[in-house]
Formats: sequence, structure tokens, C-alpha cells
Amino acid sequence: MKNKKAESFGSLLGVAPGNVEVYSSDYNSASNENYPTRGSFRSYHDGVYMGYKWQCVEFARRWMYINKGYIFDDVAMAYDIFELRNVRDTKSNQLLSLNAFANGSKQHPVPGSLLIWQEGGEFKDTGHVAIITEVGDTYLRVAEQNVVFEQWLDGRDYARELKAKIGEDDDYWVSCTYVDGEILGWMIQTDDDTYAEPRHETNPELMQVKSRHAQLDESELASNKKSWLNLAKDDEAAYVEVMGGHCLTLEKSEQTRYFVLSESAKEALEHATNELHGLFMHATDYVLENEHLLEKFNLPKSLWFKIRQSWDNRLNQLITSRFDFALTEKGLKVYEYNCDSASCYMEAGKVQGKWAEHYDVEDGDDAGQDLFDKLVTAWKNSKAKGLVHILRDDEGEEKYHALFIQETLRAAGLKSKIIIGLHGLHADKKGNIKDADGAFVKWVWKTWSWETALDQIRQESEADADESYEPGLHPERQLRLSDVLLQKDIMVFEPLWSLIPSNKAILPIISSLFPNHPLLLNSAFELNDELTNNGYVVKPIVGRCGANISLFDESDNLLESTGGKFSERDVMYQQLFPLPNVDGFYTQVCTFTAAGLYAGACVRVDKSMVIKSESDCMPLRFIEDNHFEKDD
Repeated sequence: MKNKKAESFGSLLGVAPGNVEVYSSDYNSASNENYPTRGSFRSYHDGVYMGYKWQCVEFARRWMYINKGYIFDDVAMAYDIFELRNVRDTKSNQLLSLNAFANGSKQHPVPGSLLIWQEGGEFKDTGHVAIITEVGDTYLRVAEQNVVFEQWLDGRDYARELKAKIGEDDDYWVSCTYVDGEILGWMIQTDDDTYAEPRHETNPELMQVKSRHAQLDESELASNKKSWLNLAKDDEAAYVEVMGGHCLTLEKSEQTRYFVLSESAKEALEHATNELHGLFMHATDYVLENEHLLEKFNLPKSLWFKIRQSWDNRLNQLITSRFDFALTEKGLKVYEYNCDSASCYMEAGKVQGKWAEHYDVEDGDDAGQDLFDKLVTAWKNSKAKGLVHILRDDEGEEKYHALFIQETLRAAGLKSKIIIGLHGLHADKKGNIKDADGAFVKWVWKTWSWETALDQIRQESEADADESYEPGLHPERQLRLSDVLLQKDIMVFEPLWSLIPSNKAILPIISSLFPNHPLLLNSAFELNDELTNNGYVVKPIVGRCGANISLFDESDNLLESTGGKFSERDVMYQQLFPLPNVDGFYTQVCTFTAAGLYAGACVRVDKSMVIKSESDCMPLRFIEDNHFEKDD
């Protein structure tokens, strides 16, 4: 009789062919004692990173490594494996062909091949991968992780048996156990690509950014109401106040302009966002394990312990973050990752959608239409409870940004209170921080950057000490930002460890960890021949809002530079990959995440080559490929 008992996280469920162990991934039962840190969830075999314990991708990579001696590249989601076309032999470091065969192919699966599920249904957002252990005419057996948490029956070396059928044309079909699941097909390491799926090559023209105007005649423009944001909503009223009206740009002649991307570009952006988040997290872990690299981040040594402590605490998760991309016919390249205090969430998640409604723009889909709901889901999964204090500066943009986030908290069923500056916050005699109403401060979301708190610490004599920094609370002394954010019993979003992936020192490191990665720009701490021969950008290690950036071409001519307050900071160098100029606007595509997963997009534009804090955030729409190709 089948064992129905769910085993706790990390328990042995069975042993797959090749003596590869399979573990339970019941995350709800993961004990803090056995898995106390974020690093304890990372799986290594022979020092090679396999993945996140004990997910399906981790098992598939570990099985292939142990049995075949090769591994496939890191992927954002399991279904992404179906787009891979090679694996790497770990001994020779050579690439071997990996071919994909769609469910129903005349190339039947073989033991040891990968079975891939599409995202959706039982495998929502992620898809699934399993190892095929046995192939029959009417059945197919697989070994896998992260589906069921029960021990395998005695004598079995597989987890599940799926129904299979061979058609009249010798086409092989596999049925999913779950009615809402879809099997994409199987992957075989072979040079024979007969019946294989072709490598997905996107038409470069579909990677362009284009602009359009809302189709309104002069009479419609004249009669069009000026007001299209709801002033009864606090966040929208604050936005109108900052912008001086109902608009996304202050340029009167550009009120009807919007930008469009193809559905293929959207898919590329979503995939890139999810994959890059994983790469940046991997690089963050690597930095925190290597002090000689951490030194390059210009962070007070007295905070190193707390940063590591923040990273180790697996409850310290991101809510908001933003990638900045250049998207051209030459490819998609990421500039940097803003996961400390990312802006433009309201513009993308609300304003551009309301703009489209007002101007009757119906072609395609609003690029930020899902952002609000995904933030709500992120908050629901954040473990935050009780009252969340929102800390912001007394600036207009931060006001409407904070109010927008407050709306997502309210929709998630969480109470919140906005604090301007640190007004009303104080420490009691026991060292607890309370607000003006006497409520304890335990959960904080902030618009402040962590660097603001670090600047306060740098001014203190103990900032460079080896001892871990501890804020000194005195009931009679006014609190500082660092006193609040670095209290050990306060959970901050975005967490302290976000200082690492947000710092531009991560760019040379991630470039070295993943050389020649198609989404990354070559970056270094020192100028090299490759950079000088092809053009480069100089960026401060710690900088924000496009400040103190210089662009040089392949002849070392200065193309453009910006001023700012970070001129005394150490710098790094990044390969020049200019933003496309679309109808007079240098255009940067930004993607937003909710808890590290793609959640929406927008564009930011400027007449200069560098996007800055004052650059406009313009409407973005995703349209079907065939309509995009017909666009003049």
C-alpha cells in the first residue's frame, strides 16, 4: 500500500538510478535548526553549484553531473531548460549538443533524458523537470524532486509512472498526471537533431523599441479632459502635485507619445529578468564568501557581519527591485540591478495604464498591468505581520511612491503607517523603537537608500573597526536612520544584503563569474584593452540616478558625462552599449520584480545618453509580433 505520509524537508524519499538520492522539498517543514541560513539552502556536489535545495532543477542537474559528467546552465525556471541547446562537460569544459524533442516526436525519449513541463497549472510560474528512468510503449517512469513529499515504495528507483502512447506514425506521446499540466517534451544529449526542435532565434527587428502617438484629431485633443487621474486617491493626488498636472511628461508636445515592444521582446525581458535575478543572487553569495571581493564595495567593515547576517536570514526577502536594460537589434543587455530603493513602481503599475484609458490607446497590453497584483502577492508571502511602517523622505516622488506601496499593503491585508523622516519615532528605556502612537516598529519598508544610513555610520569613529556595528540608542537623543534600520529586531524591506547586488562593484564580479553571458556587459575594476578598443562607461561604485557617469567611444573620445555627488567614490568600467535613440529620445527599458520575479515593465527616456532621476517615465505597450512587424 502506498505510503501517504509527507516527509519533512530534506528527508530521503528514494534513490534514482546511478545512486542519486532524492529529497523532500516540503518547505513548510524546513527547520530553522537544520537550515538556519540562506546558504544552507544552496546545494553543491564536488564544489559545483547544483541549485536550490531541493527543487526539481537541482535534482536534474545533480543527476546529470553524477551519471553523465555534464551539467546544463543555470536557468530561471524549469521550463527554460527546453530552450537550452548544449550542456557542459565538467572534465573537458567542452560544450555538448542538447536537443529538444516535442511531446509527440518520432524521436522517442530514452532513459537519462530530461522530461520538461510547461509553466501553468500544477507547475504554475516555474514548469517542471524530471529524469526519465524507463521508457515503455505504454508508460514512462521518472525520478524527480518537488512534486510529492512521500517515500518511494520499496524496490522502486522512480517517483512516478506516466501514461504513454505511440501513434500510427511512430510518434511518442506522454500524458501528464495532472489534468492542468502540459508536457513540452524531452531533452537528449545527442548530436543527431533529426526531429529536434529548432533553436529559437528571435528576429532582430522584433527587439527594437518603437514609439507611437495616440490617434486623436485636433477636436478630440481640444475636448479631451485635462484630468484623468483620481484626485480622491492619495497616491494619485500626490503624483499630480509633483508633476504639476495629469501627465507622464512635462513636455506638452509629447503628451500622446507612447512606446511599443513586441511580444517576443516581452518574453525576452521576462526571461532575462528572472534569470538575471538568479545570477545576481549567486554573485551576492560569492561576494559574501570572499572578503577580498567584499572590500571592493566600499562598505564599512563594521557592517560586514550584519550584511552577512542579513543574507543568511532566509526571511530577509526582496519586495521591490528593478533592472535597467538597453534593448536594440544587437541584443538585450543589462546595465545594473536596483534592488535597494527602486523607483518608478507607481508610474509603471498605475499611471501608464490610466494614461492609456484616457487617450483610448487599446493596441496591445499595458506593460505594467500585473504589477500591482504581483506586489500584493509578494507582501502576502513576505511573512510580514502586524503593522508595517513606511519610512520616506520629504520629497514629492517618495510621497506618491510610498502611498502606492501602502495601497499594495492594504490589498494584501496588512496595516501600515507612513513616517516622514523619522518624525515621532523614539527609543524607550528597553531599547525598543516606537512611533508617536506608542506602536512598536518591527516591520519597515523604506524609500530611503541604505547608503543614507551608511553615510551616518561612516562619520563615526568605529565605522572602520573590525567589531560589528551596533546602533547606540539613548532615550534622550534623537534617532538617526541607522539607529532604526540596523536594529536587530526590526525586519527591513529591502534588506541590508541588497547593498551587494545594488552596488556597481557587483558588475565586474558577475561578469567574471559568467563570462560571455549574452545578457551581461563586460565589466572590470581596471581598464583593459577590450574595453578601450570598443568603448566604455565609467561608473562610481556607489552611485545613484545616473550621477557621475562618463561615456567614452572606441577612440577614447568623451561622448557624455554627468555631474553629481559621487565624484570622490571609487569607479568601475563597463562596456559601452548605448541606449537606442527612438524618435529623439534615448530609451531605456526597465523591468520590475515582485519578490525577485518579473512583474512588469516601463520605459524611461531622455534627450541625453544617460538616464537620470529627472528622466521621464513614458507609457509602454506590448503588441503582437505580426502587428509590430507591420508598424512603419
